[in-house]
Amino acid sequence: MKIAVFSDIHGNCLALETVLADIKQIGADKFVCLGDAIQGGMQPADTVALLRDLACPTIMGNSDDWLLTGVTAETLTPLQWQNRDWTLSKLSDADREFIAQFPATIEMEVSKNKRLLCFHGSPKSYDDHILPLTSDPELQELLGDDSSFIYTGGHVHSQVLRRIGDTFYFRPGSVGRVYDRNRIHDKNRMKLGFQLDPWAEYAILTATESQFSIEFRQVPMNIEKLSKIWRETKRPDAEKEISLYQRENPI
Repeated sequence: MKIAVFSDIHGNCLALETVLADIKQIGADKFVCLGDAIQGGMQPADTVALLRDLACPTIMGNSDDWLLTGVTAETLTPLQWQNRDWTLSKLSDADREFIAQFPATIEMEVSKNKRLLCFHGSPKSYDDHILPLTSDPELQELLGDDSSFIYTGGHVHSQVLRRIGDTFYFRPGSVGRVYDRNRIHDKNRMKLGFQLDPWAEYAILTATESQFSIEFRQVPMNIEKLSKIWRETKRPDAEKEISLYQRENPI
């Protein structure tokens, strides 16, 4: 069995289309999205429509819950609140109902003895951060150590694999907003020359009765097309968003 696991689309439907085209080439039996699917990008309604057509199980992330409720643990700028209003204006009542039914966790059977436990931050809270410096005891406190589970979550926008006792945790990265980790490593991203990488990330979990493997994928995006879509939105920060992909020394 192959399960395509992706997260943090943030309303970037072009990036999701890029990922799905790659998945089509390599094949997958199931899909799951680990949250933060809609809020933040230039194509919220298109992203809802594509996830609905895909019939993809999708977790509730912190940003999509904030989109619907206006409640968040984060300190946000006036522009972020303005962008929330813009996103809501693009969604129909049916779109909002679709987002509201996202669950906090999802379990998927991957073999006779293993289940995939899917969440956003942790099974306890979509606000929890699992970072490179999170200790093994802290990781077990957040996730547990039930060896019948493989654990997977999103939220932090990076690809990672961690062992937990006789099982493991993995994060597939971000579909729609891949942070340039060579530039920034803390919460003050915008002050430190925050940039986005020009690709979309996801993971493939392959399972047999006795073996499991993780493949991390990074798929180049059409940044010219993405920039065109952003400009057509006329969102106040469109040019700023486009600039996050520009580099002095392109790869």
